[in-house]
Amino acid sequence: MRLLIAVVTLLVAGAGTAVPALAQTKVVVGWCSRTISSATTPFAIATRMGWYKAEGIAVELVPLPGSGDCVKNVATREVMAALPSVEPLAVGRPQGIKAKIFYTAYQGNIYGIAVPADSPVQKFSDLKGKNIGVIAMGSAGVLIARALAATNGLNPDKDINVVVAGEGAQTAALLRAKQVDALSQYDTQYALVENAGVKLRVLDTKDIDRYPSNGFLALEETIKNKRREMVALAKGYAMGTVFAIANPEAAVRILYEVYPATKATGKDEATAIRDDVKVLQARIVNWKLEKAGVKKWGGRTPRRTTPRIRTSCSSGASSKKRSTGVTSSPTS
Repeated sequence: MRLLIAVVTLLVAGAGTAVPALAQTKVVVGWCSRTISSATTPFAIATRMGWYKAEGIAVELVPLPGSGDCVKNVATREVMAALPSVEPLAVGRPQGIKAKIFYTAYQGNIYGIAVPADSPVQKFSDLKGKNIGVIAMGSAGVLIARALAATNGLNPDKDINVVVAGEGAQTAALLRAKQVDALSQYDTQYALVENAGVKLRVLDTKDIDRYPSNGFLALEETIKNKRREMVALAKGYAMGTVFAIANPEAAVRILYEVYPATKATGKDEATAIRDDVKVLQARIVNWKLEKAGVKKWGGRTPRRTTPRIRTSCSSGASSKKRSTGVTSSPTS
């Protein structure tokens, strides 16, 4: 941690250093959630510190319903890059989507099944006949829920009901009303639900817990022809990640400055910061390199990826050998 803080100090000290002016290339990035939460702090920090500007890019985040939508928007060139989970790409590549994940952002698994803390549900098989809420039908949570149903002896088409539960306070309201019994969402969404007053308990995720989650995705031709922009995007994000890990509260304050709409209304500033730091801490756990045992930001151990893809696609996808579309970072 001392080394991490030292690195951040050097980064901040260098933020005011004069750099040659570069023409700014707009890089539109798909954020795979409708909510711009404190999990986006690396983008805000890289923007505020001038790191993106120094590399000649200006990053614009576009909220999208889920990882599936992010992959589709990259494929149709609506966005230059996105930050989805690996599963929708594994499904999309056999359909002709020539894209790759070139930087692993979340070294740990962010997904899992959560239930209210007082729920009688103790294991996934207890969810037979129950409603499982996802943020959107384009979310990777759909694939995760179906895959876990299959690996736990249930028929994903008949034994579970996957329904849209929205995000944050909306999700919490549906849980209180018992319109959904469980959630197939992810770390920061669970923190948002708890901030809205519903305590959660995450079921055992040993089947997928060892594998990485989201990373930067772009078309193969974009990675080749826009390499400078993709490297700059990943580099700034990595620097912002280091800063946020070392000083979460400062990261949240920068987030409010760069993306003012992220600051909650109806809360005093101390409460807003406390709640958003809680959300950020949920993501920090899965940013850290030690979670995966890798040594470079954006790095990935290849053998950790394929089993998770197989697990998530096990609920009916073809078992034919396929390319996963996961590669090493262009910064390496």
